[in-house]
Amino acid sequence: MKIISYNVNGIRAAFTKDFLGWLTLANPDIICIQESKAGNDQIDIESFEKAGYHSYWHSAIRKGYSGVGIASKIKPNHVVYGCGIESFDNEGRIIRADFDDFSVISVYVPSASNIDRLEFKMQFCYDFLNYIKELKKTIPNLIISGDYNICHEAIDIHDPVRLANVSGFLPMEREWMTKFMDECGLIDSFRHFNDQPDQYSWWSYRAASRERNKGWRIDYNMVSKTLEDRLSRALILPEVKHSDHCPVVVELK
Repeated sequence: MKIISYNVNGIRAAFTKDFLGWLTLANPDIICIQESKAGNDQIDIESFEKAGYHSYWHSAIRKGYSGVGIASKIKPNHVVYGCGIESFDNEGRIIRADFDDFSVISVYVPSASNIDRLEFKMQFCYDFLNYIKELKKTIPNLIISGDYNICHEAIDIHDPVRLANVSGFLPMEREWMTKFMDECGLIDSFRHFNDQPDQYSWWSYRAASRERNKGWRIDYNMVSKTLEDRLSRALILPEVKHSDHCPVVVELK
């Protein structure tokens, strides 16, 4: 089973760059999408269906902002839109698909451009942690895929010294990530297989950052420890360029 997480930075823009052709070639069983930036009526759901996918979308109230989705070859037993907290659900940040013996979540953690949004981001993070802890009581096998907007360790960012006080690599954000993984029993699937530096999933559009590989690894497929023996491979696809992010992949037996 191949699962891809991809912040597309606008699903309609991605479609103009042959996103659908790439999706057909990549052929994931499930793809989790973040930052769709589109209402459900603006997403080409029919094209997903023609490609063999059932797709589900949770859009933000604000037009052209945020939004998450899950497209799956296997029809889920149940889909849950949001987490029940209005301020987060209004921004379209969480969607969950339940299958027979596991669930997949597509999550888009807020970014923080100022102190107010940092407070909102940290509130989201800790409420999401509690949501996952509670969910694991009934659904122990979780794959939580998405744009976390946090680099966990120094190896995950191109300049850990200069960027130490920038949101996305703040001590409080990194501390939350450790706590999230520990308390929720989660594995960073990419680091489970790969301990090499210079592996990133997002690059600024400025200063030829992508060409110079001055990036951040902020996109993750977090997997319940109960699924550890089923993990077979994880990788990042930096050559795929529909967005300022690139897809991240996990494969399970």
